[in-house]
Amino acid sequence: MDDKLEKLVTRYQKAAAKKADWEEHWRECYEYAFPQRENVSVNGYGENYGAKKNLHLYDGTAPDAVDQLASSLLAELTPPWAKWFGLKAGNELTETESAQIADTLEKTSDVMLQNFEHSNFAVEIHQCYLDLVTAGTACLMFEEAPVGEASAFQFYAVPLREIAIEESASGKIDTTFRCSGISAAGIRERFPECEIPAEFQKRCEDDPDYRVRLIEAVIPRSGRCGVCGYEYTAFVCDDGLGPEQGFIVREGVFETSPFINFRWLKAPGEVYGRSPVMKALPDIKTANKVVELILKNASISVTGIWQAEDDGVLNPANIKLVPGAIIPKAVGSKGLTPLEAPGKFDISQLVLEDLRKRINHALLADRLAEVNTPAMTATEVLERSAEIARILGASFGRMQSELLTPLLKRAFYILRRRGDIMNFDLDGKIVDLQYKSPLALAQARKDVGNISEWVSLVATLGTDGMAAVNFFEAAKWLGKTLNVPAGLIIENKPELPVMEGANAADL
Repeated sequence: MDDKLEKLVTRYQKAAAKKADWEEHWRECYEYAFPQRENVSVNGYGENYGAKKNLHLYDGTAPDAVDQLASSLLAELTPPWAKWFGLKAGNELTETESAQIADTLEKTSDVMLQNFEHSNFAVEIHQCYLDLVTAGTACLMFEEAPVGEASAFQFYAVPLREIAIEESASGKIDTTFRCSGISAAGIRERFPECEIPAEFQKRCEDDPDYRVRLIEAVIPRSGRCGVCGYEYTAFVCDDGLGPEQGFIVREGVFETSPFINFRWLKAPGEVYGRSPVMKALPDIKTANKVVELILKNASISVTGIWQAEDDGVLNPANIKLVPGAIIPKAVGSKGLTPLEAPGKFDISQLVLEDLRKRINHALLADRLAEVNTPAMTATEVLERSAEIARILGASFGRMQSELLTPLLKRAFYILRRRGDIMNFDLDGKIVDLQYKSPLALAQARKDVGNISEWVSLVATLGTDGMAAVNFFEAAKWLGKTLNVPAGLIIENKPELPVMEGANAADL
């Protein structure tokens, strides 16, 4: 094993050791809130897929709330049925220059959106949202699809058991290690140019099911201007191969990291995030236990607890409490008599109702639930949007920084390198990102509501008041604020034709 590989293995082991403190906490969160996805494993090879994992779960409040919150994040941040992002002119361009490139930017964003829609993005990002809500940390792997596919993008929601991350001094998660199990056939498929050592090749021929650890390391390259690309190293390192038989299968440099790690919230000094499920876990566990006790009490109420005299005639082993059964008893004995329960369990319903309310409140199920009103007024829509923005504002700011911006920049650079879009920089000076998701537009709707209210108040002042409103500029501002396509907005006010024989007063 060469020095580079040995350093990478040591660095990965340190990162994995720091993650080990979180694994028991994650396992408990998944057990009670998202049992369908066992996402924690110390060996990195996965679990027994398809096995039953909710044998000790009696209350479904938390799993249902997790599903609702993940679906709300999908609908509010990256809705697959809407254009949730765009490109706009940077702050260094004049208004005329911005108008000149508006159509080009519109077409570029359409190409990017088309590739997202034709990929598996919606499926995998929803899985990431489920991990985010449950464990507080999620990882989305963003790879370039082979040429000829319907989309240039392909995604994979990486389980937490496979990743170990490091945070830079600036607070960015820019170093990622992924450890997964792979066979010799998998290595040939993913890395066809790799030279497999003869010893490993022979072992795989003797045992076709033999799997080893594949570790992928993505580490930023630092320069005078900050991070300038990411070094990618994929290598095989397994105890079964021996300490000296690890080998590198692929090396390269990425312009942007293929691993996008994002968190719900984090405590100072911690690398991994904390989730709403972690906050509600005491109530979730208590509600689960209360339902378990209620079911046990219901079983006792149905079958009852009985007592009988030991008279030498009654044999409890042969008694079956079924309709029409005849139970013999000695003459003069009481026979089989029911035992009264010491108390009632009605108070459990009150406790359970309060616990479920707290769980739904902690997981935002009661505040982000679907509105049953068939038709809301404009004011109700604005108030609803403002409430959602207030609830998800802090988390949205973190996800915009850790998820949306890296995601869109990597998509842009992949398409630019393939020649599918024009060659320009997405640096924020000439061209910048624009977020158009429902959550991102919440503030825009509030601004539109303020303008509408102002125009309505001005109209009450009569002609003199309306003279203070520049309706052409107001219409342009409304269009840009509401992300109307650039082709529908006229930048320069058209001049009215002057008719012969008419004067200014007539016009």
